[in-house]
Amino acid sequence: MAEKKPPQVADSPIADVFEGRHPSESEKEWAEKTLAPTLEKAPEKPIGAATGVNVDEHGQARYTTLSGVPIRRLYTQADLPEDWNYDQYLGYPGQPPFTRGIHSTGYRGKLFTMRQFSGFASPEETNQRYKYLLEHGGGGLSVAFDLPTLMGYDSDHAASEGEVGKCGVAIDSLEDMEILFDGIDLEKTTTSMTINSPASVLWAMYLVVAEKQGADWKKVSGTIQNDILKEYIAQKEYIYPPGPSMRLVIDTFEFGSLFTPRFNTISISGYHIREAGSTALQELAFTLYDGVEYVEWARRRGLDVDEFGPRLSFFFNAHNDFFEEIAKYRAARKIWYQTMKERFGAKNQRSALLRFHSQTAGVSLPAQQPMNNIARVAIQALAAVLGGTQSLHCDSYDEALALPTEEAARIALRTQQIIGYESGVAQTVDPLGGSYFLENLTLEMEKGAFDYFGKLDAMGGMVKAIERGYPQKEIAEASYQYQRAAEANEKITVGVNDFVIEEESPHILYIDETVARQQSAKLKALRARRSNDEVRRSLDALKKAAAQEPRAGTNGNISGANTMPYIVDAVRAYATVGEICEALREVYGTYTEVSIT
Repeated sequence: MAEKKPPQVADSPIADVFEGRHPSESEKEWAEKTLAPTLEKAPEKPIGAATGVNVDEHGQARYTTLSGVPIRRLYTQADLPEDWNYDQYLGYPGQPPFTRGIHSTGYRGKLFTMRQFSGFASPEETNQRYKYLLEHGGGGLSVAFDLPTLMGYDSDHAASEGEVGKCGVAIDSLEDMEILFDGIDLEKTTTSMTINSPASVLWAMYLVVAEKQGADWKKVSGTIQNDILKEYIAQKEYIYPPGPSMRLVIDTFEFGSLFTPRFNTISISGYHIREAGSTALQELAFTLYDGVEYVEWARRRGLDVDEFGPRLSFFFNAHNDFFEEIAKYRAARKIWYQTMKERFGAKNQRSALLRFHSQTAGVSLPAQQPMNNIARVAIQALAAVLGGTQSLHCDSYDEALALPTEEAARIALRTQQIIGYESGVAQTVDPLGGSYFLENLTLEMEKGAFDYFGKLDAMGGMVKAIERGYPQKEIAEASYQYQRAAEANEKITVGVNDFVIEEESPHILYIDETVARQQSAKLKALRARRSNDEVRRSLDALKKAAAQEPRAGTNGNISGANTMPYIVDAVRAYATVGEICEALREVYGTYTEVSIT
């Protein structure tokens, strides 16, 4: 009986295994002698997908990342460029191109900051939550503001009805900010504030509270999100048109360079772009190009890139696809270094270091079987740590239902602590570096991002692209494709479109209208006892400055048209968030997005 020979590559189920690649002889031999017979006996099946779903025209299983990028069965050196070498493509941690991290010792020198995003109801209640988190090992604070605050309205404004304290803490005035941080030393605690259109107002309040505590502004550290571009792209919480909004952002750059050298005056955010439905690549490309746009506008003002560059920080999503997320972070560092050095001529290496905060993907956490979200969050957080994040927030398992309960917030913090102190992943730098699969993904991310850069450059920059709806349309299409795949069961979400059970509704945190009544009463009392003449004078001065053409200051002095000093004066007079934002509305107007077809 003739010996049965394994099928040749050309006529076997692995006919396309080497497409576009140059495999070694040993890989060819493995494919023919080991892989092909295995596939004959046991064809591959899509992981978790329904029968007949997610296969190609030949009936072969398709495998992709969460973003739809095809994944090969096996990755070898053949999947890297022929000229691939360690120094050029990877490098050492703490050295260009920073693929392996911006610190040479990784987390051995400093563990990632465990920063829990928190804020709900009144400043008094949130202050207690902050103290609880700090007592249980949190390393920094991250403020979530309610919708009226995010949109620049006071709690007693008609537009605020039904929203006060619901998705974050209600902050109306300096008085509320003083309560929020009562008993918390702002010179020793780093604080991140997720605020955008009114960012300069809330930052001014924070700095004045620090001032009242006796803190030195030059020692106060933290971050304001202050990323208005991603609002037009994804989250839609904007007030003014793009031009004036960008002017306010650049005002904070200039002010921070002179007075708050340890405070990051922007956190350029891909998180919300991803939450809106983008792919990992779109999140990477649009976020970094938003950074390019901010640098361009700052240089037009006359600011030196090495003066404000070290205070640029980033904020990324940590989604479900473990390796895709790690590759995204590694590519981001490499791209930003190259961009700052080659495009903007940064001489200070700190200007070219991409420092980032990450947060686990809220959009990935379904309301069904919410306890499963603890596992999802742990995987996402681990990817962020292996990708080299500087600080991390873990979502609570119940966030799809309501603001986190105290127990849920504690479990989220404990997840970070277990990763940091028990898993062992913090003991060596970039432990997955050199993986053929990961390095291939990283290079593909880099290439795809620069392709997007070219398209955005051709449109005249991100503001121009936003005005024509380009990034919005790209994200909408990606979101549609993902939803289509989910509804076709090509992508399984445990507990949602498979492994479904009957379940009881969990206990959730509910915020009633008591907070709105309390905030309104505080506002009435504040307006009665403050000097309203002083408030009016400060707001008039702010409007006059806002109406002037911005220009850079000279000899270490701030520009006379910079709005920040006038906002600080208004805050000291106890003008409210709504009053300050309304003064700017009178000068700049508001923005309505153009419909996209």
